[in-house]
Amino acid sequence: MENKKFQPYIPADKVVPEFTVVSVILGALLAILFGGANAYIGLRVGMTVSASIPAAVVSMGIIRKLLKRDSILENNMVQTIGSAGESVAAGAIFTLPALFMWADEGLCDVPSLIEIGLIALCGGVLGVLLMIPLRSALIVKEHGVLAYPEGQACAEVLIAGEEGGAKASTVFTGLGIAAIYKFIADGLKLFPSEVDYTISAYKGAGVGMDVLPALAGVGYICGVRVSSYLFAGGTLAWFVIMPLIALFGSDLTIYPASVTIAELWETEGTWGLWSNYVKYIGAGAVATGGILSLIKSLPLIITTFRDAIGGYGKNGKSTLRTEQDLSMKTLGLGVLLIALALWLIPSIPLNFFSALIVIVFGFFFATVSSRMVGLIGSSNNPVSGMAIATLLISTMLLKATGTTGSNGMIAAITIGSLICIIAAIAGDTSQDLKTGFLVGATPKKQQMGEIIGCIISALAVGGILYLLSAAWTYGSKDLPAAQASLMKMVVEGVMGGNLPWALVFIGVFIALVIEILGVPVMPFAIGLYLPIHLSTPIMAGGLLRFFLEKRKYASEKAKNDCVQSGVLYTSGMIAGEGIIGILLAVFAIIPMGVDATGAKISLGDVINISDKISLGNIGGLLAFAALLFTVYLAAKKGEKASKDK
Repeated sequence: MENKKFQPYIPADKVVPEFTVVSVILGALLAILFGGANAYIGLRVGMTVSASIPAAVVSMGIIRKLLKRDSILENNMVQTIGSAGESVAAGAIFTLPALFMWADEGLCDVPSLIEIGLIALCGGVLGVLLMIPLRSALIVKEHGVLAYPEGQACAEVLIAGEEGGAKASTVFTGLGIAAIYKFIADGLKLFPSEVDYTISAYKGAGVGMDVLPALAGVGYICGVRVSSYLFAGGTLAWFVIMPLIALFGSDLTIYPASVTIAELWETEGTWGLWSNYVKYIGAGAVATGGILSLIKSLPLIITTFRDAIGGYGKNGKSTLRTEQDLSMKTLGLGVLLIALALWLIPSIPLNFFSALIVIVFGFFFATVSSRMVGLIGSSNNPVSGMAIATLLISTMLLKATGTTGSNGMIAAITIGSLICIIAAIAGDTSQDLKTGFLVGATPKKQQMGEIIGCIISALAVGGILYLLSAAWTYGSKDLPAAQASLMKMVVEGVMGGNLPWALVFIGVFIALVIEILGVPVMPFAIGLYLPIHLSTPIMAGGLLRFFLEKRKYASEKAKNDCVQSGVLYTSGMIAGEGIIGILLAVFAIIPMGVDATGAKISLGDVINISDKISLGNIGGLLAFAALLFTVYLAAKKGEKASKDK
């Protein structure tokens, strides 16, 4: 068997620094950094980006170059803890903002920091614990079968650690450039970060672009194929569906709008058509895409359960360092304590039945997620689909058992949040354990690192959600919170039946047509759901990567170094914008007195110079073009470094 012959980079009989004070502290800091950045980006764009490779690169730059320490396993521990923060944040932001939106509508109280922290903590730790018994079956036994692409890529970066200084410099350069750019655009507001054009000759149509670093970075990292699917969905919405609504429905008042479409167009323009109609069509498409992803995965799910159950505890008594997991006794006790916490802690709005649903669905989707990221990578893992399926089933079960109204809706979202976090962290843990398997890490220590990352991010995510809610409203143009808005719609629709079902079903059948045509449904549906202003800059980033991939190079290595250097740079860009986005959110809530009219002003208002100088839409487009050019230069630098060697 291939796995028995496999020898990791650090042999099992060699002990090097791994779970150290330095690795834990640095990992915790990166968990907060990348968790916060991804929370902001996810709420803004509807997508998050894996933090494993950037965390590994930053770790090598700090540990090797600044601290003069030389242990690949120490670096691996840092990325393990750091990436856990990103995954917990992703699971939380896809669901929990729905509670804030209901609070704004007067349906419930704003969730407390304790409630958010406990939900994130329980979901994160449970995701790690439920994945651990799967390691032997999925990571070890199926080595060479399941690729775990992000895990392998991260291992390659770590093994090439002698290049860590240069690579870390690329990440930090991207972070710095994006931070300055974001502050100028959304802090000083020297130019608008959102360029918007209404096409007057084509009623109902419009186009725009959020000229921001993170969006270009997401496009570059995802590549031109995924970017084009997103853009295609946006094109269908803004150039086909919205003009059709404006053309045929001009004199009609169609729910959920309370005025005629003609009035809506005159007062709110394209945004009125999108928010009242297209958003619901997109929601139907996204929900269908998630469910289809699960249906297509059923053979994998069956295989995973069979192999995982057969592999439980096979290496539990091994004396080899590289085969030691946390004990089954620890796992069982941990799961039991979390189940009791979900049931008995008053801050968590679940009863015994709801807690049982979480444990059952959690185990199921942790297993699904672990296998799926092995096959298709974390970026394509249908976490949203799992959450939607959970919400549909749990909401119906709660309604059937008499838990209805706002209490039922809150319980359903809480269940969905926990499952979303479990699936996200189980996928991340799988990738990290694959990296550890390749470099020769101690599984038990990695699993402890994952739990620490979950604890740290759980403590931070509540504050981040509160901060962003205070600065901007969830569901607004500034912070669409696309996934959470969708989850909110699903629960309301099942519990109260107050959705515009005709629009939802239009989205359902659009998704089915796309599936029949053989196009990946989820990215297309997300593009349909989100404003085209988000998919346009993502497409620009994807096209830049396509251009770099199609150029002629002296060697395949030069090409890979060029493209990979761009990936590291754009990863830094995403982190840089996320950090400044959170900083600007802080500025938006710091009071600075009142203006001449008596209205309250914040520090964010004080630094805004748009009334004195503004470069306008043209300035925004030129700034974005310059930003893309810096990505090109960073990629070329990677190619040059390859040639010099």
